[in-house]
Amino acid sequence: MTCFIIQHIPPGVYAGLMNIVIIGGVAGGMSAATRLRRLDESATITVVERSGHVSFANCGLPYHVGGVIPERSALLLQTPEALRARFELDVRVQTEAVRIDRDRRVVVVRSLMGGSESELPYDALVLAPGARPVRPAIPGIERALALRSVEDTDAMVAAVGGARTAVVVGGGFIGVETAENLLHRGLAVTLVEATPQVMAPLDPEMGAPVHAALREAGIDLRLSASVTAIGERDVELSTGERVPADLVVAAIGVRPDTGLAQAAGLEIGARGGIVVDDHLRTSDPAIYAVGDAVEKADALDGSPVLVPLANTANLQGRRVADLIAGRDVRDRPVLGTAIVGVLGLQVATVGWNEKRLVAAGRAHRVIHTHPLSHAGYYPGAQGLALKLLVDPGTDAILGAQAVGRDGADKRIDVIATAMRGGLTASDLAELELAYAPQFGSAKDPVNMLGFVDENLASGLTDSIQWHEVEDAQRDGVTVVDVRTPEEFAAGAIPGAVNVPVDEVRDRLDEVPEGDLVVHCAVGVRAHLATRILQASGRSVRNLDGGYRTWVAGMASRS
Repeated sequence: MTCFIIQHIPPGVYAGLMNIVIIGGVAGGMSAATRLRRLDESATITVVERSGHVSFANCGLPYHVGGVIPERSALLLQTPEALRARFELDVRVQTEAVRIDRDRRVVVVRSLMGGSESELPYDALVLAPGARPVRPAIPGIERALALRSVEDTDAMVAAVGGARTAVVVGGGFIGVETAENLLHRGLAVTLVEATPQVMAPLDPEMGAPVHAALREAGIDLRLSASVTAIGERDVELSTGERVPADLVVAAIGVRPDTGLAQAAGLEIGARGGIVVDDHLRTSDPAIYAVGDAVEKADALDGSPVLVPLANTANLQGRRVADLIAGRDVRDRPVLGTAIVGVLGLQVATVGWNEKRLVAAGRAHRVIHTHPLSHAGYYPGAQGLALKLLVDPGTDAILGAQAVGRDGADKRIDVIATAMRGGLTASDLAELELAYAPQFGSAKDPVNMLGFVDENLASGLTDSIQWHEVEDAQRDGVTVVDVRTPEEFAAGAIPGAVNVPVDEVRDRLDEVPEGDLVVHCAVGVRAHLATRILQASGRSVRNLDGGYRTWVAGMASRS
């Protein structure tokens, strides 16, 4: 993170009568305001919000569009009147901060209702302007709706009422949520994503089930395509096709809203966010910044990152209030823990993915497993795909991904907690996690990740990844499939030899000479076969995650 020299402000300097101005509400701004009031009854606290709503559930907006949350009022958490009554806050909605006069320590604000300007003096200023939707220079982009505010939601709900077709541009978290909810409203939905996969935090083989779910639900998924023009009733794609679109939603991503900070001469980082230190101070010691507009420190390498997540914004708002009140706390680095629901799937991530590790040239160990969400003998168990990324030198957990219809949230949260606590991947085997058959397994999927890591870290076994199999075969390695003949006949890796696991000991002489790659459906049976073959002196690697991971990986290439 960029460093700068600032004037030291000792704890407690702001104690007593003081003016605190907060620009921006919702997660970061309102957390700061309400925490400040709980810490200091004497301060004058003013919140300036450009929109008409200062406290709302922005993560619930797509679900109101889809009718899952039927009442609009459920999204509105607090009103200015309620905030004044309970917290004695001066909340000014539909009011825009025009400029910051740092020398005089005043903020010039303008009412969007009447246009009049006034000045707000401050002893401490908190910037929480959030992020703005990306609006690329596409002809007709003005027709595309965004989904960041209650006003955006109202506009989209109104537009849905007269629409039959919709195109959602962008396959990130908001894009897939919006596509699903427009589908719920009965629209024919096309989802356009410029890259080969939706949901960039996932690795390709983990994204394949998401693609399948979208297509099976009837969403027309267009990958590696972009929108080149938006017409009155359709959009033109980079492929030359025109797709019907009564409604167009731009969900291409967001950028930090830094216009006010830049105009005030505050430092902006290489990632485009406001630079803050670990006390959330900007390059002006009287001005703090929190939330989506600021650059955060990555928990793995300390590099500046943009993480527009509500959890982080809320915590930063709380921390900045503590700091202004004289409490010596520090901002925490971020892991980027996130989850989204997609047509019944839970898709969760934490830390770095394999794509980022490869791009950074960082060594890593990969583990795929496919456990059930709870004990298989108890009704309702669902399949779950887990991926763990580990530093092979230190055994530190670098990241994880989970995709499934149940249990992904629990497992990612456990792994995120382990990462925060500095546990190693092998330590996951030792975690004492709650067990009853309807909730988990005696060997929880997180424990199983630890067991696999122990085997790899100790050298007991070795593994190979799905994308390495083809090259290994070209080098003369034989793939041995230890599933049943029926499973093998239903689909197999080209060139594989079928020797069921229960027959391996008796058919050792039938296994071709040379190095081997062994696999089953998900890796469990193959582990036993690997140990049997190793005991007979063979050089063997287990296909990580088995045939199921290989199939998903190959599907991601199509």
